[in-house]
Amino acid sequence: MKKVLLSALLLLPGLASAQTQDFSKVQVKSQPVAGNVHMLEGAGGNIGVSVGPDGILIVDDQFAPLVPKIRAALGKLTKGKDKTPEYVLNTHWHFDHTGGNADFGREGTIVAHSHVRTRLMNGQELVGMKIPPAPKEALPTITYTQGMSLFFNGEEVQLTHLPTGHTDGDTLVYFTNSNVLHMGDQFIRDFFPFIDMESGGSLDGYMRNVERVLQTLPQGAKIIPGHGALATREDLERFSTMLRESVDLVKGKIAAGKTLDQVKAEGMPEKYKDWGSAFIKQEQWLTTVYKSLTGKNPDAVTK
Repeated sequence: MKKVLLSALLLLPGLASAQTQDFSKVQVKSQPVAGNVHMLEGAGGNIGVSVGPDGILIVDDQFAPLVPKIRAALGKLTKGKDKTPEYVLNTHWHFDHTGGNADFGREGTIVAHSHVRTRLMNGQELVGMKIPPAPKEALPTITYTQGMSLFFNGEEVQLTHLPTGHTDGDTLVYFTNSNVLHMGDQFIRDFFPFIDMESGGSLDGYMRNVERVLQTLPQGAKIIPGHGALATREDLERFSTMLRESVDLVKGKIAAGKTLDQVKAEGMPEKYKDWGSAFIKQEQWLTTVYKSLTGKNPDAVTK
């Protein structure tokens, strides 16, 4: 089991390599975003935090070994009054976003889309790895299909399901008064995204979801991406442009009769050179786009 999980850890966003990852050396740092909301960065998905008179609410919870460090960071935000979230909201099922569920779920309430509960409960295939079923404590106890709201720390927290994007269970979390949007892995700032086809994701859906956010994003909103630095509308527009240009580029090459190997060899424009420096490399991203456009089942990580 340990070998399988270690291999899978390497393939998930936020971890640079299997050899160098050591959770004991990870620092969980916080920064204020706006209003009641803060962002925690460590290893794995960015955590959104609401702190106020009702207690603590978090969005995603990274990896299980980091729970003590996450609690310590939460304690600093509450000045030692509290380290335990009342609510944990999962943006999707991947365990670099839900690894702390089992710990936090013993004391708080986990909320997520119904597909997240199903995938955690049944176990899952992820880039060739078998992910075992999660323990009962890690499962969401409140689920929804389209969306819902929580009223916490003096503001409405809106949860909106995004269909068939990064996965089939993605959720946007919007803090209405603070004007902060957590997008989970529907947005990776300045990196190529991972689209999990095995979990119901799709390139077309992913692009539609990003465009939908841009059409509805309130003025001045701060955006917490699934991975990467705190962002604004301008950063999301740059990400959307990359998605469109990638599709247009590969469409043109397919029309010219280019093979996948030729497309990968020719690569992306120079301005996107650094976008492949994280989880998804340039060749893997081009594989996803090419196979999506040709109607094949993309496997951007293993091929």
